[in-house]
Amino acid sequence: MELRHLTSFLAVAEELHFGRAARRLGMAQPPLSQQIRNLEKELGVRLFERNTRSVRLTSAGEAFVEPVRRVFDELDTAQRTARAAGQGEAGRVTVGFAGASSHESLPLLTRAVRAAHPGLELVMKGQTYANVALAGVADGSLDLGFVRLPVLSPGVRHRVIDEEEMLCALPADHRLARCERVPLEELAGEPFVTFPANAGSTLRDASVRACQRAGFHPKVVQEAPDSYTILALVAAGVGVTLTLTSCRHIQQTGLVYRPLAGPAIRLRAALAWREDNPSRALRTVLAIAEEALPTPR
Repeated sequence: MELRHLTSFLAVAEELHFGRAARRLGMAQPPLSQQIRNLEKELGVRLFERNTRSVRLTSAGEAFVEPVRRVFDELDTAQRTARAAGQGEAGRVTVGFAGASSHESLPLLTRAVRAAHPGLELVMKGQTYANVALAGVADGSLDLGFVRLPVLSPGVRHRVIDEEEMLCALPADHRLARCERVPLEELAGEPFVTFPANAGSTLRDASVRACQRAGFHPKVVQEAPDSYTILALVAAGVGVTLTLTSCRHIQQTGLVYRPLAGPAIRLRAALAWREDNPSRALRTVLAIAEEALPTPR
C-alpha cells in the first residue's frame, strides 16, 4: 500500500465524484480509478459503490476514512517535527547538573528554552558533583553540563555563566557567628564538615587551598556527599564548612552564613559541551543560554 493510493482514496471519499477527485489531484480519471481498484484488491473489500450516476462509500469505505486521515495527520506531524529538528527547534538535549549549585541558573535556562521552543526537550540528569557532569560531557553521555572551572578535558568547550563567592557556614551558637565577616585563620582547629576527599569536588579542593593559604589544614571530622547534608550537619553543631553563595537558599534552623574577611575567594561556574557534538538542538540551547545566562562582567 502506497501513500498515493491513500491520497486517491481520500480525495474520492471527500468528493464522491471521480472526475472532481481527479482534477483535485491533477491527474486523469482512468489512472485514479485504477489506483482505487488496486487499493480495494489489496484490502480485499469494496470501498465505493459506483455507477454511472453516483459514487458512495461502502460501510468498509466509511470505516476506512478516519484511520486514513490520521495517517496523514501523523505524516504532517512527522514532517513538521523533522523540519523543526533540522532547524534546532525540536529534539532532545541531555543536561547534567549538580543539585545545590544549579539552584538559580538551571531554572533560568529551562524556562527560557521552554518559552522559545516548546518542542525542544531538556532531559535533566542530576549529579552529586559538577566534575561528574564534566566527565559526562567529555565522554558524550551528556550534551551539556553545568560545571566549575577549570575545564581541562580535550575537545570540551565552555562558557562562564556565574562567579560565586566562598562563604563560611556556622552553627548559630558558634563563637564566630556574631562576626560580620569571619577571618579564615580563625577557623584553624575548628572541626570541618565537607565533601569526601576522593570525590573530586572542586569546592572541597578550593576550600583546602584557601585554608592552607591562611596557614592551616582543615580538620575534617565528617564527610557528606552533598551540600544539603553538609549544611544540615553544620546546623546540628557537628562542625563548620566553607560553601558558596549559590547554596544560601538552603535554610536550616541553627545555621548561619557569614562572608569571609579579606579579599573575596571566587569560583566560576560554566556551561560545558563537546565542540564536535553535531546536535542542532544543542546549538539552539547554547544560543538561548547566551541571553538567559550571560557571562558576568
